[in-house]
Amino acid sequence: MRRFVLSATALMFGFVSSIHAQQLDIADLQDGDLLFQNLDCGPLCDAIEKVTHGYNGNDFSHIGLVCRRNDSVYVIEAIGKDVHLTYIKDFAVRTTHPMYVAALKPQYRRLNKKALQYALAQKGVPYDDVFLYNNGKYYCSELIYDAYKKANGNKAFFRLEPMTFKQPGTKQYFDAWVDYYKQLQQPIPQGAPGINPGGISSSNKIVIKGILR
Repeated sequence: MRRFVLSATALMFGFVSSIHAQQLDIADLQDGDLLFQNLDCGPLCDAIEKVTHGYNGNDFSHIGLVCRRNDSVYVIEAIGKDVHLTYIKDFAVRTTHPMYVAALKPQYRRLNKKALQYALAQKGVPYDDVFLYNNGKYYCSELIYDAYKKANGNKAFFRLEPMTFKQPGTKQYFDAWVDYYKQLQQPIPQGAPGINPGGISSSNKIVIKGILR
């Protein structure tokens, strides 16, 4: 959840980039690939995307890690009730927006195996609906952050940033977040360290491979 004001230019640039990006098939996916989704999940996703800077101006509200098993492709992800494996076709039908595929740059790909092992070992860990780092639960990008941190000798690989739940350029919280945390009976964790799919998509440690069709 980073501060980001989406402009018409960014929208246009993202659209043009989508047209010319390499088209990938499921067969092209490899262990450790990162999948970025724009989920139309209502006001909360809209709020996340309005303060999030994604690759080429794209709006990303979810991320998962590719896991191949024999001839089948799955995604290990934190969504819904917990961390679990999702069949790639079930993952893909959640959105009508282009799904971007990324990989670590070659010098870092040695981390993929251990990161994937760590992520798979978290199956069944509850979903972190409060979005607080290191509270024994996981939200989507938090799982990816910890997986690569563990693989990197317990040193941060991606970067945590102060989270914001406020409308860009104001001191006003999004109504959706106010209602959300009121229902949870939890304070809004404004400024707490966190990470989001858009931030990972913009990391200089990954390369965008293309769009999954």
